[in-house]
Amino acid sequence: MADQPITIAYLGPEGTYSHEAARMFADQLGAPDAQLVPFTTFNDVFDAVDRGRTLYGVVAKENSIEGPVTATLDNFAFRSNAVILAERVVDIHHCLILHPDATLADVKTIASHNQGIAQCRRFITEQLPGRDTLTVSSTAESARMAAGDPSIAGIANAFAARIHGARIEVEGIEDHFGNQTAFALIGRPGSAPELSGSKLKTSLALFMQEDRAGTLHMILSEFAFANINLTMIQSRPTKQGLGDYMFFIEFPGSVNDIAVQTALNCLRMKLREVKVLGSYPVD
Repeated sequence: MADQPITIAYLGPEGTYSHEAARMFADQLGAPDAQLVPFTTFNDVFDAVDRGRTLYGVVAKENSIEGPVTATLDNFAFRSNAVILAERVVDIHHCLILHPDATLADVKTIASHNQGIAQCRRFITEQLPGRDTLTVSSTAESARMAAGDPSIAGIANAFAARIHGARIEVEGIEDHFGNQTAFALIGRPGSAPELSGSKLKTSLALFMQEDRAGTLHMILSEFAFANINLTMIQSRPTKQGLGDYMFFIEFPGSVNDIAVQTALNCLRMKLREVKVLGSYPVD
């Protein structure tokens, strides 16, 4: 493993927030020259890791405004054997991006990912009234379009503007300050590098034997008895039938902690499957 080149899959194209997170993880791995490989969807990122096309991958887990990223959760639960190796929180700061020679008067269309447009709706309404909006595949793509067309303004991060040679007209145009996204570094089981972090977190996927009254209460009770404070619980349909759900759980600590081992052993006797998605450092 030590001689294997460091390759990291991410949701492209270049300049996305996923790309920015991949660069952070590369630095955390002590491999700033790692090869960062863009893919079209989170499914593709998971597949690249599972099939060994890349050593690691970067996926978004949760956004402070939009909530959990369901495509990532479903991959962890149903499609992939990848585990979480680390987590980084990236501040989401949207910028209005223009062609280097353009002014606001030249702008006829505002392009961005649908979330970028939704998260800057107040700025668009107040500062650019009457302009058309265009939904594109990513915020980075909007920066690329703006760099090549004076009539298009993009909504993206400063990183994308630099990469594509566009100009930042206004910074911090998001409606809600404090917008953040948690990104996970994923890898195949057994590929965990030695990474440092200020604290550890554990993520689980829990599958019920059957849908019956009191199951969630039983799950929560096992963690309460072990004095484990849950920081996230999220239900997702199992895709096996209407009303059939499983649960994602997160909490501070490691699966090596005695209290955690006790809770997991009790749950394994009562649930169909307890899938450990990782115990990993969080910055």
